Amino acid sequence: QVQLVESGGGLVQAGGSLRLSCAASGRTFSSYAMGWFRQAPGKEREFVAAINRSGGSTYYANSGKGRFTISRDNAKNTVYLQMNDLKPEDTAVYYCAGRVAIITARQATQRDEYDYWGQGTQVTVSS
Repeated sequence: QVQLVESGGGLVQAGGSLRLSCAASGRTFSSYAMGWFRQAPGKEREFVAAINRSGGSTYYANSGKGRFTISRDNAKNTVYLQMNDLKPEDTAVYYCAGRVAIITARQATQRDEYDYWGQGTQVTVSS
């Protein structure tokens, strides 16, 4: 069992940046592939980015390519999402998720492939 706690959300103007963090409990963080998803009001939860267990492979939704960077620090049991050049359409609740297994590019984008979820952190981008 692992618990995930997101932080770093907030209100930012368009063009600004935020860095989200997701802290995981437990001693086996390095065995989890991690992902970030987001859900805007009235919309389904969608994939944003994912990273494999070692951090050597990353995956991004087209919406975030070139603007978002996912990374992890296994020594700190934390995964990050650096978001630059934010746009109003990035406004959503951002969730981190963990998967107890290796992950492929296809699996990384699928909500059902993840085993654990955090409570989410609100990101609001004003125009």
